[in-house]
Amino acid sequence: MLETINQTVSFICQKTKSKPKIGIILGTGLSGLANEIKQDVVISYKDIPNFPVSTVESHPGRLIFGTLGKHQVVAMQGRFHYYEGYSTQQIAFPIRVLKALGIEFLFLSNACGGLNPSFEVGDLMIIDDHINLIPNPLIGKHYEEFGPRFPDMSCPYDLQLINKAINIAKTLNLKIHKGCYVAVTGPSLETPKEYHFLRVIGGDAVGMSTVPEVITARQMNITCFAISIITDLGVPGKIKEVSLDEIIKASETAEPKMTAIFRELINDIE
Repeated sequence: MLETINQTVSFICQKTKSKPKIGIILGTGLSGLANEIKQDVVISYKDIPNFPVSTVESHPGRLIFGTLGKHQVVAMQGRFHYYEGYSTQQIAFPIRVLKALGIEFLFLSNACGGLNPSFEVGDLMIIDDHINLIPNPLIGKHYEEFGPRFPDMSCPYDLQLINKAINIAKTLNLKIHKGCYVAVTGPSLETPKEYHFLRVIGGDAVGMSTVPEVITARQMNITCFAISIITDLGVPGKIKEVSLDEIIKASETAEPKMTAIFRELINDIE
């Protein structure tokens, strides 16, 4: 594993001299933030040794190095999912590469289903906790270089960044929620009883990503912040048939609000 990471990092460092402090992961229908980055180098995932390749529509599959505000950043324009057939260790691999490249902060975004009755399609939810129903990415051989075998997860999402984001949203007059994200394997969407179950166990939103990446990042002491865009509803009386095209459209419509918060929040980091 360590040799594989080093090979990948060595290849990337031959392509760019950038020293990113901040990593960004852009989810389904949420690639627009890349347009805010003053891009220096763009590398296709398929050209990076040992890197997974995105197989999902709306995930361009590119690693973007550049500047956002006053910071050097690296953005993953597209992520990887358990339902694509990747192991959670493979999903964790890019996060370990980003850490080796020097990131200290990880900003994540996703499109998800709303479980909280107060949510509407197009709302933003800051993730302040999660429930993981996907195999844990830390299962398997332990490498001390990555961090502790049993990392603490009492505060996976940074409270200071959450509070700053709430204030930014208020300043921008943007509606914002906080809540718990439940990560499931997918790729099928949930049945009404499954939505009910996920709500009963404490979920405010449900999706198929993000949490394995956060677990990996927190093991390596990377500070995490995440926003979900509510693209469909799993609330009794509001459940209806939904397609991927509709999910992508809802993501793209709400994305400018998320981008505005990310831009201001990242620029505020010292």
